[in-house]
Amino acid sequence: MYRRDFLKSVGTGAAALAMPGGLAAAAANDVPNIVFVIVDDMGYYDLGCYGSKTIQTPNIDRMAAEGMRFTDAYSGATVCAPARSTLMTGYHMGHTSVRGNSGGIPLLAEDVTLAEVLKEAGYATGGFGKWGLGEVGTAGVPEKQGFDVFFGYYHQVHAHSYYTTYLWRNSERVPLPGNEGGKRGQYSHHVIFQEALKFIRASKDRPFFCYCPWTPPHAKYEFPQDDPAWALYKDKDWPNDAKVAAAMDSMMDRQVGEIITLLKQLDLDSKTLLFFCSDNGAAKRFDGVHNSCGSMKGLKRSMQEGGIRTPMVVRWPGKIRAGAVSDLAWYFPDVMPTLAELAGATKHVPKGIDGISIVPTLLGQAAAGRKQKPHEYLFWQHGGTRAARMGKWKAIQKSGGKKPQAASLQLYDLSNDIAEANNLAANHPDVAKRMAAILQEAYTPPRPQREPPRKAGGKRHR
Repeated sequence: MYRRDFLKSVGTGAAALAMPGGLAAAAANDVPNIVFVIVDDMGYYDLGCYGSKTIQTPNIDRMAAEGMRFTDAYSGATVCAPARSTLMTGYHMGHTSVRGNSGGIPLLAEDVTLAEVLKEAGYATGGFGKWGLGEVGTAGVPEKQGFDVFFGYYHQVHAHSYYTTYLWRNSERVPLPGNEGGKRGQYSHHVIFQEALKFIRASKDRPFFCYCPWTPPHAKYEFPQDDPAWALYKDKDWPNDAKVAAAMDSMMDRQVGEIITLLKQLDLDSKTLLFFCSDNGAAKRFDGVHNSCGSMKGLKRSMQEGGIRTPMVVRWPGKIRAGAVSDLAWYFPDVMPTLAELAGATKHVPKGIDGISIVPTLLGQAAAGRKQKPHEYLFWQHGGTRAARMGKWKAIQKSGGKKPQAASLQLYDLSNDIAEANNLAANHPDVAKRMAAILQEAYTPPRPQREPPRKAGGKRHR
């Protein structure tokens, strides 16, 4: 059930306060369709437009040439479910509801999501892929969180299999014939992708939000050998997992190209804002074959740059300047206020979210009517480690219980040390002191939540 009354009560939100009157471009006849593709565990350097020489991604590279590529974009978290929670709610890891990565922690009934904000503005809302924010039977299921339709996986452990026997559509089980008994009849991502295309076609006559949280290149490393992308890598002298991950990336690149082709066929290309990013850092570096993290330290589950920095490419023909490159430091909590502004829906954004609209960066200061407001800081937490970025400074600190351990603070100057090799905490005590205070003040303990019980044998999601 859509919480219309609650949305009407939340006011303008912090993002809207910075944009009196809203964006002029958000007139009823000029709001964009939105396609947001977020893939799973792709590294910062896995795309050609970010420097990859081994993985073929011509469509996303072209998308960057026709739009904007961000060098300093970040996920909201270093693992799957919390990253999606920051994207959907506009709150960072010190405030968002889902902060664990078991896959069974649901969004709360009172949470207001990006899909709800856009739905209130008249958008058709569809999601296709891995949800990870509420199992069937909880308040967190997508159809209770603003989506007209969601097709794919609800629990992320279920999403570990690409040859599952079923997927979900609005909490109704959809069988995948041919996958019974360990057979490999239907590759789940292919089915999910076709559903996304159907949604775009069905929604062509009204504004739509097509959310594509795709599972590849997340493990298991399973891939159909009749997919054209496999032919690009099958003869490489690489470990099989590396070949499969590369083929997954090239498959999704092809599908991004198919989305753009469909938008052009429907005469929607110039009316559609398209995002492509990863949900966190790479799960593997594949050293010796292709280093997904380059010189950055860390991987998924790390607070270092390799765990949280993500490729981010955004395209909107005629609105976003072609070939633009931005070093704005921003992250997933900023998506809600940005899209709400473009959709003319800022009045539906909850008060006090952590995100900031980046419309002035996307469209330019003249179109937005103001300069880009930077973050005072960006904040992350995973397990017992917290991190923050303030301007060029990045701090990482382990916490003991509820409070960070002062002696453990590491301080890096990202303007000349993306590898986080030189801890400058002792050299800049004033900066270290301020960063330590941020790491403490940004965190609020999460509300206790219970995951729904699993069936005996732990096979509920398989």
